[in-house]
Amino acid sequence: MMQESLKHQQEIDFQRSSQVGSGDRSEKIRTYNFPQSRITDHRTGLTLYGIEKMMNGELLDQFIDKYLATEREEILKEFLEGLKKE
Repeated sequence: MMQESLKHQQEIDFQRSSQVGSGDRSEKIRTYNFPQSRITDHRTGLTLYGIEKMMNGELLDQFIDKYLATEREEILKEFLEGLKKE
């Protein structure tokens, strides 16, 4: 019983830490450069200009679309790599 409880707690701890992250600068998602009015999404490499537009929600769709496309490409890539291993 004690071993099951310990294992369960370790799973919860692992899931929590993988979702939260370390807070390291390398984990940043987006950079806002106000002097140049530049926004860069580090997950996709997309850079757009117009922080005022972004703050008004006008550029958000472009970031979301690029992120979704990048995620789909990554999932497809992993799927195809899995097929090659079989």
